[in-house]
Amino acid sequence: MKYESQRIAKPYFVFAMMLFAGQILFGLLMGLQYINGDVGFPYIPFNAARMVHTNLLIVWMLFGFMGASYFLVPEEAETELYSPLLAKITFWVFVVAGVATILGYLLVPYAELARITKNELFPTMGREFLEQPTITKIGIVLVCLSFVFNIGMTILRGRKTVINMVLITGLIGLAVFYLFSFYNPDSLTLDKYFWWFVVHLWVEGVWELILGALLAFVLIKVTGVDREHIEKWLYVIIAMALISGLIGMGHHYFWVGPPKYWLWMGSFFSALEPVPFFMMVVFAFKMVKERRREHNNKIATTWAKGTAVMAFLGAGVWGFLHTLAPVNYYTHGSQLTAAHGHLAFFGAYAMVVMCMISYSMPVMNGRPQGNSVQAQKVERIGFWLMCIGMLGITFALTAAGIWQVALQRIPEAGKALSFMATQEVLKPFYIARLGFGLIFTAGVAAYFASFVVANKNGKQYPDANATLAE
Repeated sequence: MKYESQRIAKPYFVFAMMLFAGQILFGLLMGLQYINGDVGFPYIPFNAARMVHTNLLIVWMLFGFMGASYFLVPEEAETELYSPLLAKITFWVFVVAGVATILGYLLVPYAELARITKNELFPTMGREFLEQPTITKIGIVLVCLSFVFNIGMTILRGRKTVINMVLITGLIGLAVFYLFSFYNPDSLTLDKYFWWFVVHLWVEGVWELILGALLAFVLIKVTGVDREHIEKWLYVIIAMALISGLIGMGHHYFWVGPPKYWLWMGSFFSALEPVPFFMMVVFAFKMVKERRREHNNKIATTWAKGTAVMAFLGAGVWGFLHTLAPVNYYTHGSQLTAAHGHLAFFGAYAMVVMCMISYSMPVMNGRPQGNSVQAQKVERIGFWLMCIGMLGITFALTAAGIWQVALQRIPEAGKALSFMATQEVLKPFYIARLGFGLIFTAGVAAYFASFVVANKNGKQYPDANATLAE
């Protein structure tokens, strides 16, 4: 490790993984509730479990992005972090705000939580993914501002690389677009129109810049490919991601009231969204093929390639399956949406955070060439179990979504099933989804276990800095 302040990343990564474990547990609970709605009631009803599951997803990824940035930026900028103290304060403020909010969801009825937090003074609550009380949203803004300031000042006083500039652009976008969570108009059309400025422009816009920067950083470290070569690929990928992602937001405007030209714009530009993800697959595998050294952290290389493939499948292929307006007319809000969401979030963002952790945690623990052979074997088991489990979840939800559309939305005249009757028919798919969820959970457990194994003495890969022949 080149700079002492890079160690700031460790508590962010550790807490991110703790929240990840919590998200998985609540996901399993929801999987049971889809099969038997009385599970957990009245202590943890479905609406509370769903809020916790999705909010933990967002918060742990933010912790992961912050930890990754605190590790990456000093090394790229070739200088210590501007203010390690501010990073530590930011961490604890975010921890307290996040834990308090999750406990609020679990211990207090949502309407009562709104009353306690004086939501009537500045109403922002009640929207999916943005259920946080207004005071929590203000805390998140302060955390983001201090974080972006710290990263930005580090970059300003150090070396300006393409990776750093792409990363800070994505982080600034993350902070700016979250401000739309405070805009809560009376018009449902306006509300949904600007709600997507947070949700879509995060996950299909600026988060993709963060993804590209993190992936490029890891590939430089584990392959030794010339920085200029990787940076050219990064420029092209993020350009395509922004062009397709920003206007592709129109696929959310099909049925919420905006002008009908969004049917065409949303369909056309959404159809382009798989392109940057496919380019990311080619990019990752090409860089590994052209590597100039054999880095001993082989599992980090596996995560990098896996991130590109799974992001392409989840965000690209499964996104395209139901993004065209004539198809989306029938599939909107079905289990096909859930299939796409699960695989896209895991492939594009969860995996890149775990990729960064897999590369950087051994470095911060004094093992710059990666963990022991045994630890990497355990981690590889976790990698494959998570990938297989998530693909199983995705296929189960895809089948459920197709059957849901057939039963509920395009049946023969007069024979449509109600929503609840359809859900009863779909139970076998939900049982399969729960089974694959347990496989995924086993993968997460193996991933965590690999870091326990890493702390024990074990056989190392030979020739730590082997350079491949030209």
